[in-house]
Amino acid sequence: MGINGFGRIGRLVCRAALANPDVTVKAINDPFMDLKYMVYQLKYDSVHKTFPGTIATKEDGGKEFLVVNGAEIQVFHEKDPAAIPWGDSGAAYICESTGVFTQKEKAELHIKGGAKKVIISAPPKDAVPIYVVGVNHLEYKTTDTVVSNASCTTNCLAPLTKVVHEKFGLIEGLMTTVHAMTATQLTVDGPSRGGKDWRGGRCASQNII
Repeated sequence: MGINGFGRIGRLVCRAALANPDVTVKAINDPFMDLKYMVYQLKYDSVHKTFPGTIATKEDGGKEFLVVNGAEIQVFHEKDPAAIPWGDSGAAYICESTGVFTQKEKAELHIKGGAKKVIISAPPKDAVPIYVVGVNHLEYKTTDTVVSNASCTTNCLAPLTKVVHEKFGLIEGLMTTVHAMTATQLTVDGPSRGGKDWRGGRCASQNII
């Protein structure tokens, strides 16, 4: 697999994939993070703690690699998904975790670089099929080239809703989510990012979303 965007979700996907013997991470793309900083970001995590393995770097003929537990992961720094040479690296299934390419047309640009399938790690902005494991993943069609794994709220709500609906039946509903602290909040009170969500500018550790 390949990972586009080595932010919070991209790194957690990487850790999970590295712990799964059925998955091989072949490439990572992030235009805003250099190789040494990738090592630091992957090795240390405030929640999941220090990575339980070895992480090193390698440069060969202008190519960059993360070497994790002895296995090479090629690193790219492309802004355009179509320019990422996934095929050359052997990455067939791409986790699109930048939060930017959430439309089918944009996510499909990865396929131009040699990828076979794309999984968007966020809710899509158009008619991309959404699958939640344990709810509707068996409805997946092999003809789908781009799918979404839905939002964090959907992954929390959908399994519970499925159980209640199948047992008792649901006609309509109203839900409230209590969200964990997230990167869009501020550390201390201040103007919210973009200035539209005023409450989003309140101190993250002292206010509930």
